[in-house]
Amino acid sequence: MSNEIQEMGPVDFVVIEFPGNRMTGKGMSLLVDLVERGIVRVLDLAFVRKDADGSVTALELRDLDDDGELDLTVFEGSSSGLLGQDDLDEAGTALEPGNSAGILIYENLWAAPLARELRRGGAQLVAGGRIPVQALLASLDAVEAEGDSAAA
Repeated sequence: MSNEIQEMGPVDFVVIEFPGNRMTGKGMSLLVDLVERGIVRVLDLAFVRKDADGSVTALELRDLDDDGELDLTVFEGSSSGLLGQDDLDEAGTALEPGNSAGILIYENLWAAPLARELRRGGAQLVAGGRIPVQALLASLDAVEAEGDSAAA
């Protein structure tokens, strides 16, 4: 394992779907802020569109800015080579036809010192995951409903 990878923090990916291909740019300034503050490092950022026939097409950043309001040029060249066509196709399987998505691979710089020290101590990550907000809300609603029925 190279020294650079030994020093890295955890790397995550997200696929964010935009219904009806409506990419407004909301949130992108917050991503830029996270990068500028050294909290995350964007390793790859790609966009795809799933057509009505189910085919998945990679989009160029310049193709996303029809009205001049969505400026993604700051992310041009954000490609470490981790994302390949197979990954874009797989991300496309999660999309509904007529929608598009952003695929983001990022390093959690904030966690790099902890990850580095754990690795130096011989530890290794053997499992991980993410709980979607929708699942958390559903769980909280279920707990609240149980509490309401128990109180009745």
